[in-house]
Amino acid sequence: MRNTHKFGRMAIPMPIILYLAFTIHVTLADNYVPTEKILLNCGGASNGSDTDGRKWTTDIGSKYLSASGKSTTSQAATQEPSVPQVPCMTARVSYTNFTYKIPVVPGRKFVRPYFYPVSYAGLNVFDGIFSVTVGSYTLLNNFSATQTAEALNLAFLVKEYSINVDGQTLHISFIPSAKAPNTYAFVNGIEIVSMPDIYSSTDGTSMIVGQNSAFYIGNNSALENVYRLNVGGNHIPPSHDTGLDRSWKDDTPYLYGAAYGVTYYAENMTIQYPTGMPTYVAPVDVYATARSMGRYSPINLNYNLTWIFSVDSGFSYLFRLHFCEIQTNITKVNQVVFDIFLYNQTAEHGMDVIAWASVETGGASQLYGVPVYRDHVVLIPNGSPQQDVWLALHPNLYGKPTFSDVILNGVEIFKVNDSNGNLAGLNPIPDVIDPTRARPSSCDGKLKNQKAIIIEGVSGGIVLVIIIGYFLIVASRHQRGKDLSARVVPSGWHPELRGNLCRHFSFVEINAATKNFDEALLLGLGGFGKVYKGEIDNGATKVAIKRGNPLSGQGVHEFQTEIEMLSKLRHLHLVSLIGYCEENCEMILVYDYMAHGTLREHLYKTQKPPLSWMRRLEICIGAARGLHYLHTGAKHTIIHRDVKTTNILLDEKWVAKVSDFGLSKISPALDKTHITTVVKGSYGYLDPEYLLLQQLTEKSDVYSFGVVLFEVLCARSVLDQTLPEEQVSLAEWAVHCHKNGTLDQIIDPYLKGKIALESFKQFTGIAIKCMADQSIDRPYMDEVLWNLEFSLQLQRSAEESNKGIGGNHIEEEPYIPCKWKKDLDASPSFNGGGGSLS
Repeated sequence: MRNTHKFGRMAIPMPIILYLAFTIHVTLADNYVPTEKILLNCGGASNGSDTDGRKWTTDIGSKYLSASGKSTTSQAATQEPSVPQVPCMTARVSYTNFTYKIPVVPGRKFVRPYFYPVSYAGLNVFDGIFSVTVGSYTLLNNFSATQTAEALNLAFLVKEYSINVDGQTLHISFIPSAKAPNTYAFVNGIEIVSMPDIYSSTDGTSMIVGQNSAFYIGNNSALENVYRLNVGGNHIPPSHDTGLDRSWKDDTPYLYGAAYGVTYYAENMTIQYPTGMPTYVAPVDVYATARSMGRYSPINLNYNLTWIFSVDSGFSYLFRLHFCEIQTNITKVNQVVFDIFLYNQTAEHGMDVIAWASVETGGASQLYGVPVYRDHVVLIPNGSPQQDVWLALHPNLYGKPTFSDVILNGVEIFKVNDSNGNLAGLNPIPDVIDPTRARPSSCDGKLKNQKAIIIEGVSGGIVLVIIIGYFLIVASRHQRGKDLSARVVPSGWHPELRGNLCRHFSFVEINAATKNFDEALLLGLGGFGKVYKGEIDNGATKVAIKRGNPLSGQGVHEFQTEIEMLSKLRHLHLVSLIGYCEENCEMILVYDYMAHGTLREHLYKTQKPPLSWMRRLEICIGAARGLHYLHTGAKHTIIHRDVKTTNILLDEKWVAKVSDFGLSKISPALDKTHITTVVKGSYGYLDPEYLLLQQLTEKSDVYSFGVVLFEVLCARSVLDQTLPEEQVSLAEWAVHCHKNGTLDQIIDPYLKGKIALESFKQFTGIAIKCMADQSIDRPYMDEVLWNLEFSLQLQRSAEESNKGIGGNHIEEEPYIPCKWKKDLDASPSFNGGGGSLS
């Protein structure tokens, strides 16, 4: 067995690395042989083969296409490098309905239409809006392949459906939308593959999660595959499936947080399918790979192994979870037992793969290497166009199992048609949609920039374009005193927010929300301008409104960057941008209101009560998760470039959210290691390597976050000119004290006697690593996150046993509130150029 261990990009601590030395054999399962396998190359001049060697038949002159139709064929105007010639470079196009009538044997079929949204015969790509039906089922309704592909950054799309055909003919129709002029329908390829009825459930064994009732999937049920993942393994292409031509994707893009656990690959194991389970249910490669937490119980007990899937609201979803124990030292019942949670509800309590394998095999002597699967149904109520469904696994210790661990090998998720035979998502999708919630179900996590990824499950309605276009900036400069200039945004300028992803506010609305910018509502003053508390939507929503100061060093570019970044990003630990206003030469941004303000407000120069060490750790962990998402979870790596305690906001539940993206940068291409750029940031937090070489990397954020960690620990300013020279810079002073073993002497007096020694060492150890002089010596954010979570666990354990630092309590000093004014941006910003402060 090969064990590949990963925790994001960090090396897993030694106790988690599992060394298993034995030899195992893999045998191939029997493939399903379909009675029909029809691959239509729509519009193709001749027959051809795709990159997998599968043969496609042209539909020109085909008996399948109705002769009465007025459709035509066309060559694609352009070809992206990742797009296959067959079937994507030709299409059948029509302003009127057209239907394929395909003779079939009654039974279930996979139906897979292909869409490559480019111009055909000079047609406007945005006019390609249409519906697709198969018999009485609506698969897509007013669907725009162009907007869907652009929103998801995909070159072409493949949808997959499972439909039962009662008669001798399958009708698949393409119907241009009647809701707009000049619309047309098109399709590049169609697969019709007969399939065994492996997803139906008529025996009452598929239970609805959260309800004590069964869910039935019979001949009248149509399914859309929205996700199919090979958990812990690589992408399995259709040619390597079990004769069903399914595509199994890598699960990495859907993992939540930095805790990826460990992955296993059984190189030479005999996978023994139990009697009654067809070998074509899932390929051997799915069951020969797995993801688990690893064996470090203290960590495992305090987190879940979690995947997040975005799905359309208002439908039922079949979740098929595949399991197979591939560690030969897990051979007995009650060695690994865990709970399964779906949509924040318990789907399975006390799951034991070995026990289940024993039942399925009738008590076979060898129970590892035995595949099993379990079906659960989740009902997603109506609401926002898409909702996140969390699949989480957590160790169950009720029966005192040998290990605190979990395991998963594969996931399949199917949308089930509603009572009207509809599988199309809500349409039209409202103006504001979260781009991170429409995750491509086929995204290969190892190739983040690859656009030619097949998508199997995206909302069927028109997906409004999410990608922000280039900003049309016309800026005028006005001299405002000696050596002081600022950009002014002309009235009428606005970001080109295609699809209205970001809400536009009129200045009248902003004035009303802030009561004409009443100073009593002032929350603080930052480098960009003043921040006010406000209310919108007739007082229903509290917001924070940031009004740009034309005399500040930050102007149009920062305004543009903030909108561009935040309108494409959605994460629990990133502040949410609601909208903007650019009227009357204003630059105004509207955010969610953060009830507890900035992190700095709770550390020093404040009358607020001090934060406990546990709360500080939780806040640091939240901020680390936000930064980790910026560095690894978005389409491109994003470098924040201004990480500091005033840019970490706290909501009413003390959830930390990273804010202020005005200085952010997109990371360079994979073949470059850094961005050469004018230095910007805040004094006291700046990466010395960046400052010296003007070379920006994500490790620059890591350095700044290390300073934040010591600011949290010591509750003092990062630059304090009132202190002796060697103590002015918190970063330099912390490194000095670490070398001398005196870090415990500079912590916040309130915390003395309250931090466990183990937690203290874990926290300061990673904080010091963050502030290494050279970026190559600094950790990535996933390692930082793991260490902070471990520090929290150590603190929690110690508090249960009342242990302080070194087991001895340092004399506590009474807390005396300081009568300072609110200091929201004490660390001045650095904007390169002339080194001006703002």
